[in-house]
Amino acid sequence: MTAPTIILVEDDPPLRTLTARALQEHGYQVRPASSGPEMWVAFDAGPVDLVVLDVMLPGTNGIDLCRQIRRKSDVPIIFISAKGSETDRIVGLELGADDYLPKPFGTRELIARIRAILRRVGVERGPDEHRENEARFDGWIVNFPRRELRSPTGAIVDLTGAEFDLLGSFLSHPQRVIARERLIELSRTRMGDSSDRSIDVLVSRLRRKLTTDDRSAPITTVRGVGYMFNAEVSRA
Repeated sequence: MTAPTIILVEDDPPLRTLTARALQEHGYQVRPASSGPEMWVAFDAGPVDLVVLDVMLPGTNGIDLCRQIRRKSDVPIIFISAKGSETDRIVGLELGADDYLPKPFGTRELIARIRAILRRVGVERGPDEHRENEARFDGWIVNFPRRELRSPTGAIVDLTGAEFDLLGSFLSHPQRVIARERLIELSRTRMGDSSDRSIDVLVSRLRRKLTTDDRSAPITTVRGVGYMFNAEVSRA
């Protein structure tokens, strides 16, 4: 199995070297870059599983680079920045980043966040989890590597990143009640506002997309607790 590949974009040489070494020690392939042009060279070198992107860079800053990446790719992005206010984090997440880690940070925390994101997108699994490509329920088909949902009629249903992550969380815990707090924890890296209200809105959006003419979405509200995915799920 090929180790996940991470592009690390950081203009501070000591920090870049330290972080790259820590990632390599934990089994990741790392392509370091100090600027936007070097980052695009790293992209051209082959498939990429995740980007760690500094916000304050010489030339094109990380915010603009994130916008450019999102026009071409849905690769997960973790922002790192000395600017760690709530406003800065929300702006980063709304631009399409998957997580935002303020400086100074510990490499253990960065690695934990990388692992969490790669597990959600199906690139990396924990030792007690089996790798899966597809999940099926009520005629629906979810393809994890492509992050694609097909309806019982075969049509591709457009999901946002947060909606797909939420669906993946439900599929990992079928026919079990999941508290709102747990759903927030599982989905927060794609949500600018991690609250009960925001998770309710996200569930409502996913529910609408899973509703067909002859069947309602298999998401049941458990009053005062959370939600349950009320369907049998098979995996391949």
